[in-house]
Formats: sequence, C-alpha cells, structure tokens
Amino acid sequence: MKRFFKLLLYVFGAIIIVVAALLIYVKTALPSVGDPPDIKVEITPEQIERGKYLANHVMVCMDCHSTRDWSLFSAPPLAGTEGKGGDLFNQNLGFPGKYISSNITPYSLGDWTDGKIFRAITTGVSKDGHALFPIMPYLNFGKLDQEDIYAVIAYMRTLEPIENKLEQSESDFPMNFIINTIPQKAEFNPLPPTEDIANYGKYLVTAAGCYGCHTKQEISEDFAGGNEFKFPDGSVVSSSNLTPHPNTGIGNWTKEQFVNRFKLYTDTSYTPEKVNQGEFQTVMPWIMYAGMTTEDLEVIYEYLKSVKPVDIFVDRFTPPLR
Repeated sequence: MKRFFKLLLYVFGAIIIVVAALLIYVKTALPSVGDPPDIKVEITPEQIERGKYLANHVMVCMDCHSTRDWSLFSAPPLAGTEGKGGDLFNQNLGFPGKYISSNITPYSLGDWTDGKIFRAITTGVSKDGHALFPIMPYLNFGKLDQEDIYAVIAYMRTLEPIENKLEQSESDFPMNFIINTIPQKAEFNPLPPTEDIANYGKYLVTAAGCYGCHTKQEISEDFAGGNEFKFPDGSVVSSSNLTPHPNTGIGNWTKEQFVNRFKLYTDTSYTPEKVNQGEFQTVMPWIMYAGMTTEDLEVIYEYLKSVKPVDIFVDRFTPPLR
C-alpha cells in the first residue's frame, strides 16, 4: 500500500511539473508570429481614401476605436473622436477580462513603426510582443490583401492626434494564458476582382467580420445568428440569421431590400432615434456599414445567398428583468 501511495505521489508530482512547464511555455514563449515586417507604407491620396473607406465602412475599425453615442440607435461614433479608443469590453458584458480599445491616433502610435502596426492588425501581437484579445478580428484581417492593410495604416497616420491615455487590458484566469495561443501568422489573400462574386463576396464578409457576430460557436451553423450581446442594463440583443432560409433567414429578401436596409441610414432625412434604457438597442454599426458602396453590399448579398440555409429562429431582443 505504501508503494502505491508513493507511486501515486510521483505521478501527481510529474503532472504538476508538466502542467507548470506548459504554462511557463505558453506565458513566455508565446505568442510566436515572428518579428514585425520592415515596411514603410506609402501615404498617397489614393491609399488614404481606400483606408478611410475600409476603416469606417467595411472593417469598421472606428466602431470600437472611437466614442459611440449609445443614447442613439446603433450608437453612431461621435464626430471628433475618431481613433481615440476607450471602448470597454468587460465581465459585465460577458468577456473573460477587461479589454479596452486602444488609442490608434498618431498621439499613441507615433512611436510605432508601420511594421508593428501591421503585425498588430494582422496577427494580434502588440508593439511589445503581448497578445491582443480578438475583439479586434485580427484573425480575419490576416486573411486580407496586404495592400488593404497598408491603406488602413496610411489612413490611421492622417487621423487627428487625440490625447487619451488608457488603462491596459487584462484577462482573467485562465484566459490570461489562453490568449497567448490565439495570435497566428497571417495568410494573406489578394483582393479578388469585383466580378468574381464568390471570392469577392467572401473577402468582404471576412473584412467586415460578419461571420464572427452572426455565427454562434456552440451551434457551428455558419451565419445562422444567435450570438448574444449583453448590455449594461441587463438587456440582450442576438445577431440575426443571415442564411438564405426562407422562413428564419433572408431567403425571401430581394437584393434591393437588403441594400436598402443599410442605405436607409445614409438617407439625408434619417435622424438616429433616441434609445431609452431597456429599449431595443443593437451593437450592429448600421450607420457605419451603410457607407459601403451599393456594389459591395450587393456582392455581400449574393455571397450570403450562396451559403447553406439554416432553419433557426432568433429572438433578437430580450429586455432587462424588471
């Protein structure tokens, strides 16, 4: 019996050593995506214009890196706050830690090389080598065309510097270890021609992060919606089913209806309505995506019509408990 317990103690000790070694490796050797590239982005009017379009209307960087007015429907960014950061994603919203969007204006990024910015956007590794939580969908951005990332960097360099010093983001246990395993080397893809509906549509959907919000990982049905987003007042909004199912998805939507659903927010007569506490609100940045060209929205529609139809009804809004 003594020999058994002695053996058990050895086994237990060996397990502790292996786990400790693994945790030390994860904490000190990861993330491992390589050094930032030695690049200097060319800042031209064309690059800036392309980057502005992507950052505001497709990749919607300014959605999280500006101050959004949550008193209005879809929380449009406040003019003059572009890039200042400070958006908070914490435990009250269901996140495994406290994550704060960075200040991406030249005030904060002035001492970052273009290569370090590029690495952060496309692999999720910050200037000093620490891993970023993938609220910023760097796993998506690392699949785009490098030229589009260069354009976004060129645009960021032209933002008005805003002094806004922020806290560091922090992960709770065990995410403080897991986070180091998430960044990965980018696998870039060339921008497809616009007439290649399947691939150009996939490119736009990837850049816009549609999959991440509209696919519930527990169900693993692509674009079937159901992801829940909690609000501080206790209400919950769920992402819609974007598959072409005729009853629960967008199967009965025409292309014109789909495009107009976005474009109504660019109508000069549209004024964002006030949203009181407990009323329906959304994290979907309609007003930002509405700035996409009609052609790009049409291609996204065509792509979504090609995915597998999924019959899942999504209750879009759960009001707070009284």
